[in-house]
Amino acid sequence: MSWPASLLLLLLVMAAACGSEPAPAADRIACADVVAAVAEGQPDGTYSFEVTVLSADTGWDKYADAWEVRGPDGAVLGTRELLHPHVDEQPFTRALDGVLVPDDVPAVIVAARDSVEGFCGETLEVGLP
Repeated sequence: MSWPASLLLLLLVMAAACGSEPAPAADRIACADVVAAVAEGQPDGTYSFEVTVLSADTGWDKYADAWEVRGPDGAVLGTRELLHPHVDEQPFTRALDGVLVPDDVPAVIVAARDSVEGFCGETLEVGLP
């Protein structure tokens, strides 16, 4: 392939790739995402969860205000209310103890809630030990 043809092919590939870029952050809904979670079984049969959330907190007007543990059927098994914004602490990790999970459930889903957008971010499936 000649040099001009190679350059044209490269330009076409780059143009196609540029058209598939995600929308700028300002154009996307800023949801609260669960980026990590760990479950630990407790002697009393409940579970403790440590969950890390990444959110576009701007202050009291918009922040991650809760996360919840859900069973495979969507039933809420536990909720951790977050009582203040975490503007300067991203991502942040918080714990919840005493979550009762039915014995036949091998994994749960953890989802975070944004005070404005609700539950719209990335969730995470967590296997139970």
